[in-house]
Amino acid sequence: MPDTAVLTLFTDFHLTRDAAPNSVQCPGAPGRETGRNKEGGAVAIAEDDLAVIHDPQSDELFHVEQHGVDFIPLSERWARPKDIFSMWAGASIQIEYFIYGCILMSVFRFTFIQALSLIVIGNLSYFLLGICSLQGPQAGTTVFAVNRAAYGPNGGRPMSFFNWITQIGFEVEGLILIVGAGLVLITKAGFGFGDPAKVILVIVAVLTQGILPFLGHATIVKSLRAMIVPFVVLFAILLVFAIPHAHLHGVHSADWETYTEGLTFTIALSGLGWAENGNDYTRYCPPETSKKGIVGWVFLGTAVPEILIMTLGAVVATFIVGIGQGTGGFLPLAHQSAIPAWFVVIFMVFAALQLFCINSLDMYSSGVTLQAIGIPVKRYQAVLIDCVIALGVTMYAVLNSSFSTYLSDFVDVVIVWIAPWAAIFVVDWLLRRRRYVPSELQKTTRDSLYWHSGGVFWPAIIAQLVGMFAAISALSATFTLPHWLNELTFHTTDSPANSGADFSVFLGVGVGGLVYLALAYGNVRQQARAQDVLLDAEGLL
Repeated sequence: MPDTAVLTLFTDFHLTRDAAPNSVQCPGAPGRETGRNKEGGAVAIAEDDLAVIHDPQSDELFHVEQHGVDFIPLSERWARPKDIFSMWAGASIQIEYFIYGCILMSVFRFTFIQALSLIVIGNLSYFLLGICSLQGPQAGTTVFAVNRAAYGPNGGRPMSFFNWITQIGFEVEGLILIVGAGLVLITKAGFGFGDPAKVILVIVAVLTQGILPFLGHATIVKSLRAMIVPFVVLFAILLVFAIPHAHLHGVHSADWETYTEGLTFTIALSGLGWAENGNDYTRYCPPETSKKGIVGWVFLGTAVPEILIMTLGAVVATFIVGIGQGTGGFLPLAHQSAIPAWFVVIFMVFAALQLFCINSLDMYSSGVTLQAIGIPVKRYQAVLIDCVIALGVTMYAVLNSSFSTYLSDFVDVVIVWIAPWAAIFVVDWLLRRRRYVPSELQKTTRDSLYWHSGGVFWPAIIAQLVGMFAAISALSATFTLPHWLNELTFHTTDSPANSGADFSVFLGVGVGGLVYLALAYGNVRQQARAQDVLLDAEGLL
C-alpha cells in the first residue's frame, strides 16, 4: 500500500467518527437507502463518490470534506491487519505519552521500577482495544453506529454525548500542552511571563485550533505524516541526552493504594481510553479479516511504542523534576541544564505543531459526534461550539490549576462512563454470536431490528448506570466525593494524606458487563436468531 495509507486511515477515522449516516447501500440489501435530503427523500451516493470521500489522494489541500459516511462498501475495504498496525504505530508516537510517563514519576512519586511495571501492565489493556476493533470488518461502520445494537438508536445518544465530552477533554489537554510549549519558548528567548501572556497564548492557540479543521483532509494527512520521522529522531536524541543523567534507583516509593491509582491512570490513557475508537479504523478491513490478526497487530502497533515512549518519560523524570506539573506541563524543561537549550527549543516547536495536528482531528471528530447526538448544527457551527467550550476550560486550567490536576480530573470522568460501556459493548457482541446486520445498524427509525422500546434498550441503560455507580464507588478521585458515593475507596483510606485505593476500572468493567449479561441474555439471544434470518436473506451469512 502507499505510504500515505498509514495516516489516511488515522485521519479518515477522525473525519467520520460517530457520523450520522448520509447515504449508504449495504451489501446484499439493494435499495436500502438511509440518507435523507432536506425534503426528507432518500439520497443515494454512488460508489465513485464514496471513493472520493475516503481517498485522501483525491482530496484537495485546504478543502474540507463535508460528507460523513458510516458504512464502508466492500470495494473500499483496502486495509489488512498489518495496515492497522502501521496506522496505530504512527498514531502512538507522540508527545503526550512522554508526558504520561513523566507524571508517573513526578506526581505519583513511584520508583522507576514501579513506574516501569505500571507502564507494562497498563498497556496490556490494548488487548481490550483489539477486541473492541473486531466488530468493524463485519459491521462496516463506526463504533457508535454499532453501539445502536446494544443501546438502541436513541439509547446510544447519551453514549455519543459522553464521547463528545471526552473528545473536548482531549482537545483541552492538547491546548494546555501547546500553551506550555509556548511558555518554554518565551522563557528560552529571555522573556518573563505572567497571566496576560498565558491569556494571549490560550486565545492564539484556540483561534489557530479553530482554523485548522477547515484546512482539509489532505492537509491534515500530510502534516501528521510529516511529524512521525522527526519525533522518532527527537525521542532517540532525547534518550541519548538522558542516559548519563538518569537516576533509576530513587529512594521514594509509593504504597499499594497509590499503585492502584497509577495503574488506573495508565489503563485509562492507553487501551481503555481508545476502546471506543477501534472499529473506526478496522471498518476498512474486509469481513473475512483474521480476528487474531487484528488483535495481535493492534497490540503491537500500540502497546510497544507507547511502552517505549512512556518509559523514556519516566527516565527523564528521574533527573528533571516536575515535568507534567504546573502551568502547561513543560516548564521544568526551561529551567534545567542536563538537556541542551537548542534541543529543548526544537523539541517544543515540534511538540506544538504535532499537538495542533492531533487536536484538529479531535475537533473535527467531536463536531461530527455532536451531529450524531441529534443536535441540528452544521460542521462549522460545531467547531465554533468546541472552540468556545475549549477556550473557557483551557483558560481556567492554565490560570488556576496544574496540567497534572486537569489530566487526573479528566481521567476520572472518562473512566466512570467508558469502563462499563466497553464491557456492555463486548458482552452484547458475544451474545449476538459476534455479528450484526449492517443494513439494520444504519436505521434510526422504528423499522430497525435494533429499535427495541422507543429506540432504547433498557437493560443496557440500567447496566450502564449500575456500572457507573460501581466505578465511582471505587474511584480515588482528585476531587471530593460524598462517602455514600465513594464507599469502597473510603474504606481503603487509612490517613488524611492517603486518598485510598482505586479499583474503578475493574469494578466498572466487571459490574457493567455482568449486569448486562443478566438482564439482556434472553432478549439479545432471541434477537441474534432474528439477525441470522436477515443475514441469510441478504446473502451475508
